[in-house]
Amino acid sequence: MVAFNCAAAHRLDAAVCDPVRALEWAPEAAVEFPAAQQQPSAKPQPEQQAGAAKAGILDKRRRHVGPNLALFFEEDPLHIVRGQGCELFDAEGNSYLDCINNVSHVGHAHPKVAAAVAQQLGTLNTNSRYLHEGLATYSEAIAGTMPDPLQASQLAPCSPASNGPLHVAVVDHAYHGHTSACIDLSPYKFKGPGGGGRPVHVHVLPCPDVYRGCNLDGGAAARAAIAEAERGGARIAAFFSESILSCGGQVVLPEGYLAGVYREMRAHGAVCVADEVQCGFGRVGRAFWAFQLQEVVPDIVTFGKPCGNGFPMAGLVTSPPPGKAFSQRMEFFCNLWEGAPLPAARAGGCTAAPACGLAVLEVIREEELQANAARMGAHCLRLLRELQEQHPDVIGEVRGEGLMIGVEVVTDPHTQTPAPALARHLKHACKAHHRVLLSSEGPFCSVIKVKPPICFSEGQAERMAGALRDALDALTPDDKAALAAASREEVERIAERHRLLS
Repeated sequence: MVAFNCAAAHRLDAAVCDPVRALEWAPEAAVEFPAAQQQPSAKPQPEQQAGAAKAGILDKRRRHVGPNLALFFEEDPLHIVRGQGCELFDAEGNSYLDCINNVSHVGHAHPKVAAAVAQQLGTLNTNSRYLHEGLATYSEAIAGTMPDPLQASQLAPCSPASNGPLHVAVVDHAYHGHTSACIDLSPYKFKGPGGGGRPVHVHVLPCPDVYRGCNLDGGAAARAAIAEAERGGARIAAFFSESILSCGGQVVLPEGYLAGVYREMRAHGAVCVADEVQCGFGRVGRAFWAFQLQEVVPDIVTFGKPCGNGFPMAGLVTSPPPGKAFSQRMEFFCNLWEGAPLPAARAGGCTAAPACGLAVLEVIREEELQANAARMGAHCLRLLRELQEQHPDVIGEVRGEGLMIGVEVVTDPHTQTPAPALARHLKHACKAHHRVLLSSEGPFCSVIKVKPPICFSEGQAERMAGALRDALDALTPDDKAALAAASREEVERIAERHRLLS
């Protein structure tokens, strides 16, 4: 079964849906639009006007937007007005290399994706209670990317003796979304700033850490979580995991990890769910879906955001048993569709979303972006591991699959203590001196994230690595000592918060 969710959106950003601006992304694209849709492109503002505009926007934002909606580089936020491929442009016309925006999966303002959305919005945008080819075609296309066993898999029967409360299991530091239910499943959120701590119905498997050599046995971790639930008279009904932990620090799971967890969970009647939101659609290079790297087949696969290149859409694919169970409940009308293998499924949704999703799939195929992710990911890893050899005192590990890469920054290679202050310093230096945008993630925000659109080029990879090289080379011994001391204090505070909220 394939399902799809399109979030309500009253306005699309002009940089995404303006056909003229989309054509500026790739002038050679031979796409024509009706004259009524032609609009002049925005011209870069003079520096003084741009500064005034930025100040005005900041003032409006502070007065009308909640403070918990964070900004990148909050002390000097970027006023971005346009995107093109892996580049972002501010109001002054400056270009920034975007190495972190995985949501714009095939590149900012891709002309084919923008044209597909604009054309469908200009023709028809209504819910899927009406018969429309786009919905069925996209569902078929997504199902075609999945391994056949997914639709044929069967769930282990639940033991009649375990009729207690239904609990769930997740991996530590994982992030699964921002709804209340998803925050409950996300240690990254419920143990983070403002988090409410672990809900009683959630059991957390320790995050496997290949770098530090701990928690590598998925089967043992699963058995411990199952036993914990059973001691409270409950049973685990579902196990959720990102196939590569993203916000947790670009954690590549050790070989066989998910196979061990799935084996134990299914033996106790649990459904296994793969969250592919951040790692799917060819990003890992060697496979279209990251769970395939673990040689497992989940019972449910979820995806979103990058599948529409930033258009508000998401979806899931299930094997028949959970799909049938879902379809036998009340109608779920929340912009969601269901398709094969349940032809009688009920559905709702918007017609622009499948047009967008199909365009993204076509771009990945036509531009061979999965292969590009494999090549450029390998190139990035080579460049970053060269930096590790040059700076072994602060770079503990470089890891990743395809264009999903993490650089673990440490205070000392022997203690392997995370260095959040140093990671923060490096990303700010890259922005300030090279206009290269990087981010830091992980439980201590000490892992520099490299996760650009998968159209990333060789030259852009070298620009990214060069920016990091310059930032590292500029560090003096005093800088390193001060940043290490600040990092150790920060790690102690974060560790105490994690302890209290676990």
